[in-house]
Amino acid sequence: MNAEPLLKPPLHALHLELGARMVPFAGYSMPVQYPQGLMAEHLHTRQAAGLFDVSHMGQLRLLGTEAALAFESLMPVDVLSLGVGKQRYGLLLNEAGGILDDLMFVNRGQDIFVIVNGACKAADIAHIQAHIGSRCQVQPLPEQALLALQGPQAVVAMTRLVPSVSQLVFMTGGAYVWQGAPLFITRSGYTGEDGFEISVHADHAEALARALLAQPEVQPIGLGARNSLRLEAGLCLYGQDIDTTTTPVQAGLKWALQASRRSGGARAGGYMGGQQVMGELDGSIALQRERVGLIALERVPVREHVRLHNDAGLDVGEVTSGLLSPSTNQPIAMAYVQAEYAAAGTRLAAMVRGKPVPMQVVAMPFVPTRYHRGPK
Repeated sequence: MNAEPLLKPPLHALHLELGARMVPFAGYSMPVQYPQGLMAEHLHTRQAAGLFDVSHMGQLRLLGTEAALAFESLMPVDVLSLGVGKQRYGLLLNEAGGILDDLMFVNRGQDIFVIVNGACKAADIAHIQAHIGSRCQVQPLPEQALLALQGPQAVVAMTRLVPSVSQLVFMTGGAYVWQGAPLFITRSGYTGEDGFEISVHADHAEALARALLAQPEVQPIGLGARNSLRLEAGLCLYGQDIDTTTTPVQAGLKWALQASRRSGGARAGGYMGGQQVMGELDGSIALQRERVGLIALERVPVREHVRLHNDAGLDVGEVTSGLLSPSTNQPIAMAYVQAEYAAAGTRLAAMVRGKPVPMQVVAMPFVPTRYHRGPK
């Protein structure tokens, strides 16, 4: 049976014009890197501003008076009290507390705007529709493209096109217009840097991308550098670092679970997987494994699926993401290990081609984040 043909995002022709190397990703033909290469793209984003095409991501809106309360029944996250213009990280869970997907959502007043991962979007939309479609309207937005402008100079470039966007702070968003094209912009991203994600109709995406690339601070950045940037920031990649076999607590995402949804909170539980998640939070269910950060003590990159051993040579975990960090010039990784090996400073051995590479558990992120949170 022939595979489904790859979809082409709105900027496909522009990627080819810029010399991108295209690869299959989430059912799309996407740019993995441009001629300058992954290392240069990564460092440029850390130093100036990089433009990412993330139009493979899924966008949808939830409408109706019950939308927020209905959405809470699917996630261990406070949706109901999120202020207008505020954005939050969320987690769709299954009945066992496993993560179906991680996502971002914004209270736009008239609706809840949701962005989900590209590889999961069809399943996510079907899941949301099946469980809460009778309580609110679930409206997919396939006509919308999504661009991410990331880096310390992103605000300089972005405000030349949309001056008032400088008023946004981290995890807030608003509606704007550029040359007659409606934009919805959030000050957020997945690199650990300051930056913006811009939802724009596909018909206007190329013109907006060209206008941003015309700014002296901005260069196009591919999926390769997007991966290395998010790993340095200690951020999970769905399908590698989190999936249906991991819970939010195992994944170290307790910070995303607001007090109102925990035991004793105003709206504790009441979401899929709640018994498992709250049990792990309060300690009544013991954690079997935890996500940790690792640095290699030798200059040997350690990739996903590499097994981790303790001093006695026993298998105690597995690497889920790993590479040579372009920013620190040191091999870094994330892994799941048995809970007793999760403390910072713990030494483990990564078995790379049959040879042990010494690793040490460290706190994340590996590179300090630089989100713009406004005046202190």
